[in-house]
Amino acid sequence: MKYFLLFCMLGFNFLLSQKIEWKPDRKLIWENFKSKKNNLGNPDIVAYTHCGWEYSVITSSNLKVPVKVDIQTIFNEDKSWKDDKRINDYVLIHEQKHFDIAEIHARKLRKEVAEKIKNTADFKKYFNSIYSKISSEYKNYQAEYDRETKHGMNKEKQSEYNGKISEDLEKLNNYQKL
Repeated sequence: MKYFLLFCMLGFNFLLSQKIEWKPDRKLIWENFKSKKNNLGNPDIVAYTHCGWEYSVITSSNLKVPVKVDIQTIFNEDKSWKDDKRINDYVLIHEQKHFDIAEIHARKLRKEVAEKIKNTADFKKYFNSIYSKISSEYKNYQAEYDRETKHGMNKEKQSEYNGKISEDLEKLNNYQKL
């Protein structure tokens, strides 16, 4: 009985916090933006994409044992919102690119982990600094993207970023999660 209750609680928690994993053939749709609250307090912003990465690690007490690090890019439906009166396909592309930027940096993180972390000792020694560096680059890229595109309103800059983001994904194609 206690396992049944645990299963029900886990299932209920999953349903309340829907997350979408990034996949090359799955694009965001407006129905994925489920929050009703504009937490940014900026009335000029039409939508907000809450995305990033999650990781899990399997280590050992034996520092020489290989380590397994799994990194996934996720979109949080319950923390992403839209202004229903002002959304359109163009804005959705801008928001998709935020999700794609998260995937670019997840790939960078996977690449660094693959190159520098072979065992539990490496993980303990290097992971936090690698994660901090990539996380900082990610936050800066997201801010620069919104600033330069004026949250997607500068169509010329948005077009440039659309191409750049696609190129960056392609360059790191070997590090996408399979």
